[in-house]
Amino acid sequence: MKKLEKEELEKVVDFQNKLYKITTDIGVLETQKHAALHDLAGINQEQEEYKKVLEDKYGPISVDLKDGTYTEVKNDE
Repeated sequence: MKKLEKEELEKVVDFQNKLYKITTDIGVLETQKHAALHDLAGINQEQEEYKKVLEDKYGPISVDLKDGTYTEVKNDE
């Protein structure tokens, strides 16, 4: 039976370990990305729902996020 030299085998095993770690890290990052995108979609949906609440109360408006003042939005038809 033929074998690699000890140093050669260590180098091959080291490459495989590094590839496994990077692959695992990518998997974790993709999972975090998926969760973040899910959170983003949820916040966008909540924002749209609240926008409807405000529009029911004030009509179509544009809000200044610094001080809460708003102006009415005219629909040009």
